[in-house]
Amino acid sequence: MLTLVWFALALGLLIAVHEFGHYGVAVLCGVRILRFSVGFGKPLIRWQGKGSSTEFVLCAFPLGGYVKMLDERETLVPIEERHLAFNVQPLLARVAIVLAGPTANLVLAVLLYAVVNWSGVQLPAATLASPESGSIAARAGLTGGERVVRAGFVGAELQDVRSFEEVHWLLTRAALEKQDLRLQLTEAARGRRGEVLLQLSAVDSSEVNTDMFRQIGLLGPFSRPVMGGITAGAAADKAGLRNGDVVRQIDLVAVLDGRQLRQLIRASGVDAGAVPSQWKIERDGVELVILVKPERQLEGGLWIGKVGAYVGAAPEMVLVQYGPLDGLWRAIIRSSDVCLLTIKMMGKMLLGDASLKNLSGPLTIADYAGKSASLGWTQYLLFLALISVSLGVLNLLPLPLLDGGHLMYYLWEWITGKPVSDVSMERLQRGGFVFLLVLMSIAIFNDINRLFG
Repeated sequence: MLTLVWFALALGLLIAVHEFGHYGVAVLCGVRILRFSVGFGKPLIRWQGKGSSTEFVLCAFPLGGYVKMLDERETLVPIEERHLAFNVQPLLARVAIVLAGPTANLVLAVLLYAVVNWSGVQLPAATLASPESGSIAARAGLTGGERVVRAGFVGAELQDVRSFEEVHWLLTRAALEKQDLRLQLTEAARGRRGEVLLQLSAVDSSEVNTDMFRQIGLLGPFSRPVMGGITAGAAADKAGLRNGDVVRQIDLVAVLDGRQLRQLIRASGVDAGAVPSQWKIERDGVELVILVKPERQLEGGLWIGKVGAYVGAAPEMVLVQYGPLDGLWRAIIRSSDVCLLTIKMMGKMLLGDASLKNLSGPLTIADYAGKSASLGWTQYLLFLALISVSLGVLNLLPLPLLDGGHLMYYLWEWITGKPVSDVSMERLQRGGFVFLLVLMSIAIFNDINRLFG
């Protein structure tokens, strides 16, 4: 239920900001606004100021909104009020009114990123977990425990890195943009500095998912191989493991971090005849050897091992915070990067270079809204900023029914000197509706597979 509340709050805010962009510029241009609506369908709340011609409405179906302006194409307009109609405004005024909605979403994203930068957020440190075997990171010589201090694309200047979230973002960008990534790092155990090159231009980035990051090899931040939350009567409890035990070795394999330890435990369930493993642990500064046999469980059609405990300590956290100007500038850069990456991804899907499985719909957005809110207000603001950029970019696509489609009409009018005919516009609107309906259907199908498949 709370997920729906956070989802509705997010959509309501982003739609209201978008429509307020249209509304504000229309008022400045002298256009009469008849209705400002957040949502479609049956009105739940109506409000109209004394002496105002604008009705403000909150409707039951929150997936959208609109600003209804006085327009001769939709209703009879008295001659004395004709100058207040949208359709008679100069071309530049109409362009500004249409462009103001997506612009408002992009400005909101900058402000949200800036607020997070100014207030500060606790994020996992930029210390790398042990890489997947055979991955790009493993082939580059990374073993786990290295701390990334600077990073950048080949040919570009290296930038300071303060959190694993920044590393993850650079990995995503590099893979999608077919760029190789340089990491300057320190190795935590010995303080050794060095630089590695991740050849991410070779990554299959048709789908941005866990498989892509498995190819890269860096799935998360470093965590110590510590046992915790041991369930009474489970395999870990029966073997005599305790909360706080640090696992140093399983049989002849040295354990480097929590991610590797989880993999070893899962892999132990593959063989039905497996014998107990010899675990070398450290408890209160003393090394002990304990025999542990994980329980076999069927998960996703595969047999895996489980010990009934939380495996791996929480990663080291750092406070990432910036001053007024630096925080604002980083917010602008982040919004620009997300915007450009979104456009590139849409272009790849259109050309068939990226899978349509990357499309997400309302179910996924609702799921992320609830998860981000459960992690704290800063994560929720970051979620809102990301969706705000996506909404702004989506509305700028040159598709009928969207703001970008109207801008294309005005481009035609500017080139030819005459507006798009009513017949042509009606046909384009119908085609645009069908196209968007197909996209929404694909997105919802992806949501169902992602969440319930």
